[in-house]
Amino acid sequence: MKQDVPIKNDIVIPGHELEITTSRAGGPGGQHVNKTDSRITVRWNVNNTSVLDDAQKARVLEKLQASLTTDGDVIVHNSTTRSQQQNKDLALLQLADKIRKALYIPKKRMATRVSKSVKAARLDTKTHRGSIKKMRSKNINYD
Repeated sequence: MKQDVPIKNDIVIPGHELEITTSRAGGPGGQHVNKTDSRITVRWNVNNTSVLDDAQKARVLEKLQASLTTDGDVIVHNSTTRSQQQNKDLALLQLADKIRKALYIPKKRMATRVSKSVKAARLDTKTHRGSIKKMRSKNINYD
């Protein structure tokens, strides 16, 4: 009954690597919250996964080190809705989003230079602006 979690085009976490448990949700809700196990906890171990290669594992462990357990488990909780199935779907989406963001490699910034013509044009406008302001003064020098 466990479902696979797609991360990227070629990366899909199989359902057997996920540990999904239910518990009682806290907060308001009256009698319903006291008798239903609608909170979902999804646990996935980064170290033991067969989906990621060593470089990807290292990247995920580095990016998510603040939210990992000592065993290397990523844990996601969800109890936003009253439905257990909706909470399960949302928790799996949250897990996929976390892993996707951890695997993202930003593009290298290409350093650019300002061309000589643009620099010259900027300096010309500055001198023109200065001459306009100089003309506003009372003592006019016709140099």
